[in-house]
Amino acid sequence: MSEQTRVVLVGATGLIGRAVMVEAVGRPDIHLVAVARREVPLPPGARMEMLLSDTSHWPDAIAAGRPHTVVIALGTTINAVGGSRQAFRAVDHDLVLECAAAAKAAGARQLIVVSSVGAQFSSKNFYLSVKGEVEDKLAKLHFDRLDVIRPGLLRGKRDGSPRPAERIGMILSPLTDLLMLGSLRKYRSAKASDVAKVILKLAGTKQHGRVVHQHDEMQRILRRG
Repeated sequence: MSEQTRVVLVGATGLIGRAVMVEAVGRPDIHLVAVARREVPLPPGARMEMLLSDTSHWPDAIAAGRPHTVVIALGTTINAVGGSRQAFRAVDHDLVLECAAAAKAAGARQLIVVSSVGAQFSSKNFYLSVKGEVEDKLAKLHFDRLDVIRPGLLRGKRDGSPRPAERIGMILSPLTDLLMLGSLRKYRSAKASDVAKVILKLAGTKQHGRVVHQHDEMQRILRRG
């Protein structure tokens, strides 16, 4: 049996986090430890750990997971936090960086972070500017391996009512994806389950460096055996 990779998942209650837990079922090469603020039902057949605590104690929880790889699947929207840019930044910037620093301190050699297509610090879009700023700061933590996942619109069943714009986007995405050609291909939508599969295929990668994965690269990873 190949060496088991210990993966600590931060953000287990979100769309991507829950998909990662599902895709990890039946994977003897992955030992999954999820970190969350509240309990979430485990998928059938799951053999994993879940550590529940307030976010102020997440660094301790990450260390307790003894990670080889840490996956950060945190994120909110400005609308979800009542239009407050400060509240949005507290999650998508501050909390992400705190968890990444904790991962580094815990000895993780690899960090996998879910960002967004179009992330760029110089962007005039506040959301994308914050995402880009975080990516730049994560690179300065000097993990042996940093994998940045930049999906387009995420498709999947979220807890609660879908956000109106997302609901419309998911309905139209089969058509709009076909219209996104050439340099626009990176904006194609992605199933949460596919993003989760990519994350688990990347977990434990021995190569060093920082790699950004957009639509086409994720599709190549999915096609690998």
